[in-house]
Amino acid sequence: MMKFRFRRQGTDPQREKIKQELFAFNKTVEHGFPHQPSALAFDPKLELMAIGTKSGAIKVYGHPGVEFTGLHKDTTAVTQILFLPGQGRLLSLLDDNTIHLWELVAGAPGEMGGVKREGVVCLQEVDSYSLPGRPGIESCSATRVTVLLLLRSCDLLCMGTEGGGVYFLELPRLSLKDNQTLLQDQVTLSLPDDYRCGKSLGPVESLQEHPQQSGKILIGYSRGLVVLWDLSTRHTEQLFLGKQQLESLVWERSGNLFVSSHNDGGYSVWAVTNGNVYNHQPVSSTIPYGPFPCKAINKILWRTTQTGSPVLLYSGGMPRASYGDRHCLTIQQDKDHVTFDFTSRVIDFFTVHSIDQEKEFDEPSALVVLLEEELVVIDLQTPGWPSMPTPYLAPLHSSAITCSFHISSVPPKLWERLVNAGKAQQGRQHAHGSWPICGGKNLAPPPKQQELLLTGHEDGTVRFWDASGVALTPMYKLSTANVFHTDCDPCDDPQDASDDPDMQQEEEWPPFRKVGCFDPYSDDPRLGIQKISLCKYSNKLVVAGTAGQVIVLGLSDERSDHLVDVSVVDLLQDREGFTWKGHDRLEPRLKPAPFPPGFQPLVLVQCLPPASVTAVALQAEWNLISFGTSHGFGLFDYHRRNAVLARCTLHPNDSLAMEGPLSRVKSLKKSLRQSFRRIRKSRVSGKKRTITTTPTSKVQEANAALAEQEDVAPIQRRIEPRSADDSLSGVVRCLCFADTFLRDGTHHGPTLWAGTNSGSVYAYALEVPGVGLGRACERGGAGESSVCVEALLGKEIQLMHRAPVVSISVLDGRGKPLPDPYEASQDLAIAPEMTNAHSVLIASEEQLKVFSLPKVSAKTKFKLTAHEGCRVRKVALVVFSSTAQEDYSEHTLVCLTNLGDMHLFNIPGLRPQVRYDCIRKEDISGIASCVFTKNGQGFYLISPSEYERFSLSAKVFTEALCSVQVDRPLEPTPASDGMTTQPQANGTHKNQMGQAEGQTEEPPSSLSSPILDTPLDSPLSFADLTLDSTGEITAEDVRDFLTTVDEAENNLKNIKEEEGRSTGILIN
Repeated sequence: MMKFRFRRQGTDPQREKIKQELFAFNKTVEHGFPHQPSALAFDPKLELMAIGTKSGAIKVYGHPGVEFTGLHKDTTAVTQILFLPGQGRLLSLLDDNTIHLWELVAGAPGEMGGVKREGVVCLQEVDSYSLPGRPGIESCSATRVTVLLLLRSCDLLCMGTEGGGVYFLELPRLSLKDNQTLLQDQVTLSLPDDYRCGKSLGPVESLQEHPQQSGKILIGYSRGLVVLWDLSTRHTEQLFLGKQQLESLVWERSGNLFVSSHNDGGYSVWAVTNGNVYNHQPVSSTIPYGPFPCKAINKILWRTTQTGSPVLLYSGGMPRASYGDRHCLTIQQDKDHVTFDFTSRVIDFFTVHSIDQEKEFDEPSALVVLLEEELVVIDLQTPGWPSMPTPYLAPLHSSAITCSFHISSVPPKLWERLVNAGKAQQGRQHAHGSWPICGGKNLAPPPKQQELLLTGHEDGTVRFWDASGVALTPMYKLSTANVFHTDCDPCDDPQDASDDPDMQQEEEWPPFRKVGCFDPYSDDPRLGIQKISLCKYSNKLVVAGTAGQVIVLGLSDERSDHLVDVSVVDLLQDREGFTWKGHDRLEPRLKPAPFPPGFQPLVLVQCLPPASVTAVALQAEWNLISFGTSHGFGLFDYHRRNAVLARCTLHPNDSLAMEGPLSRVKSLKKSLRQSFRRIRKSRVSGKKRTITTTPTSKVQEANAALAEQEDVAPIQRRIEPRSADDSLSGVVRCLCFADTFLRDGTHHGPTLWAGTNSGSVYAYALEVPGVGLGRACERGGAGESSVCVEALLGKEIQLMHRAPVVSISVLDGRGKPLPDPYEASQDLAIAPEMTNAHSVLIASEEQLKVFSLPKVSAKTKFKLTAHEGCRVRKVALVVFSSTAQEDYSEHTLVCLTNLGDMHLFNIPGLRPQVRYDCIRKEDISGIASCVFTKNGQGFYLISPSEYERFSLSAKVFTEALCSVQVDRPLEPTPASDGMTTQPQANGTHKNQMGQAEGQTEEPPSSLSSPILDTPLDSPLSFADLTLDSTGEITAEDVRDFLTTVDEAENNLKNIKEEEGRSTGILIN
């Protein structure tokens, strides 16, 4: 016994090699919209767009699938970005007044995910510059850069400052040209006395180069003065003596006119003449939304067209009293006038237009608007200026995400029908022009399989996303609101008015048009989607919501007007002493409602009390669904519209389960109090144990030290049994259907398994007509339609420590998971082994355990515990394929803990394989939102609007492979030896470089790039977490977030160590 206990378990070299061929952790792609964007730029030659964020990240986008990401060393907001057109270079200005030069540069050959690469391309910071303060001035605010201008020659950068000076940097060396500096004093000397009058000109607000004459720039000062400055002669050509506070400037293409916008909501057109140095009055001055006081026009663009009428585009300018809170952008051309009304703040915008100097007109084709929460693209060539659907950068959080569900290997027929349903939705709302940001070339091969990511939202919608590649593309949106009566009639589509802009012009002024899909407000919070389940073979979908609603939907290609069947299931079963104090149920529609092509509701099952649904399971082959709440679980036959089972799981002391989510604060306080009591008790008992100095305790200490050295087993803490009367102990955490052995070892049949928060597991034997070897098959002559499904309680298991049951899975005789419905019957998967005994894998928050069936005797277990007391949060059974052998794969259990790390175990032996740090333990929202795929990938939210995609598989991962043709002058790359590892925006990634990687396709002018294997996270501070957007947050989650001073110091120490490491990039 002692020999076995202390025997050293040596590592098997062969097994270690197999592990390397199966498992590899990589963070691959960020899907969604960048969190807190702060800057925008466009390269008209390469047709690439760059977005900067408040966390210091820079993301470059082109053709769908072409993406690059970089992160500044300091997590400081990016205030401005400028491309060096055609060169694959860009400049960024940060909030700390530093300027950074970035390049797409080729690196050394490497290996990623077990696949060798000929070469990589990185978006890499190669130089930086900080403007020094002026001598004799203590404050640096005078030299704080307010605006940047890159000359067309791309060899000189003009910097306007807070103190009114204009400085010039030589590119790409970023060296200051002192002899070119223009201070405000020099400009003041040339002003007439009556305009000077002792007042400062203010900061430089705008710099614009003359469109026809290189070297001449417009300098606009905050006070209203505009100066036309000649760089070559260093003298003032013309002064435009404006008197209204200036916001922005723009040239007309010929250079004969320019337009200035002001803080009073007006804009002025100025003529540039060669005669008079002083110009006192503009040609025209207009306040478009006057005469009452208006907000400032922050930015204005003037674009010429062949039709003769210019297109005028500007943001802001709304009447201050009436519409001062609106976020608007106006387009005017001749008599056409549209005010685009957005739901979030306008950060910046640009037009895609002709840049050929030989052409006479701009001819704008598209308007790209970066908003705080989404990207909107307007087609300027189509009458009415409709919006264009975005192939990427879609706002995942258009309504807060509440749950998610992933489908691998989607059948082609289902995929085609979803695409058609999505096109029918977009047909009347969007233009169908080509996407204007189309730079680079996507070299990635077509995906081997189509993947769907479904997201449930607070407003009752389910959105279907194409998750097959790098770009997460919206496909189809399903709304469940029209099944119910709500305060706002969902049939009234607010975007329908965009089809008839002329009608809007007659009805109101300004002529508003709602644009964009970001809508953070829900008509009724009870509509929120909590659980989703989809059968890809039968095209059946189950969605469950906050008010106990469970909707079964079927896919249809035709529009339908029908009444939805309603069935009510009482989960309390008339139990006395319980009164529901939460929200009311949603009222279903009593009349037929219109349903567009796509998923259409077949039946609505309403749970009573109407508590939030916590678990669902769909068995389409048996026409059954199961659902659970905090009160119990039910079983429903949606084919016969018959409730089969309703089981109450409430404990007599579960009073909080009756109070609904509005009373969750009481539950949180009570749970926290109980948690701290347990901690205090364990600390006291621990101190008592350490005081004992008997020989036995010394032997135990020696044994523990020996076990630590020899790595015999992980250190396990003592698991304290949980009280039976803990609040919300009746919450159903998981449900599972399985065809297995429950009654005896010779007859298998349909079963239903349910696990609760108190560690209880219920197993029911089901009699489904035509399925299994039960009585239903013996009836032979009876028609199946007249036979009802029956459920009989077969087993009831109570885990010793009463830990919440996270997952239940049944394994066949080979120890493999049972196939999904229809997979075995349609020969889509290997049939399960039904001759040998089955087993059931039950994962609780404290441990993993395998029981034999039908006796339910424990076979093996693993206590997932550590010093910090980690608990299981998410569990999935995943197939990992080998990179070395095509036909070799293993079924593996993947566990995500409350500390954010991934533990992988083989099944059914539950032997630990590998462990990876994935999510920060403080990121409660990220851990709660994590979803796994069946082939070893996963997604989790790194911000309300972004999913991080990761891979645990050495073979299966999604990466960007792209090339970009650049025309760059042969300049040496400066300061390449001083590069260090870039820190991460929210600290999630470890040992990761702030660049995007890729393959080189055509040296040296063609730069190719797969996006980085461990990309950057967007900022997500604790203050910004939307804890209610990703499911239930328990008191245990909150306790996990609390760290000690020692832990915080260790974290800081680790971060400093990581910052000091070199990335080791070889730059050619």
